[in-house]
Amino acid sequence: MNETDSPNGIGRFLTLADTAEVLNISLRQAYALVRSNELPAIKVGAGGHWRVERSVLEAFIEAKYEESRRISLWNQFDYSGLADLPQHEDSPFPTGPFPTGPRRMD
Repeated sequence: MNETDSPNGIGRFLTLADTAEVLNISLRQAYALVRSNELPAIKVGAGGHWRVERSVLEAFIEAKYEESRRISLWNQFDYSGLADLPQHEDSPFPTGPFPTGPRRMD
């Protein structure tokens, strides 16, 4: 495969600078993603230059979209439909509104 076979004229592997440009982040942030193994990459050549496979980057982006979707759904969950649990009058746990300080247990 050569550069003309891929979209945007980019080869199979991207440099960290290319990766940062695609993600619209700094080179330092791209390097941090690779070093933390959040974004898989390989080192090539005698200088050990990082390369990110285009398909891996696309999978990373899709995973981030899915993560955002799940967080959004979680934050939209409506707890008001849950029934209040009955509480025994001698329970040490407050029913709310919650006190701002520690509760004495005499």
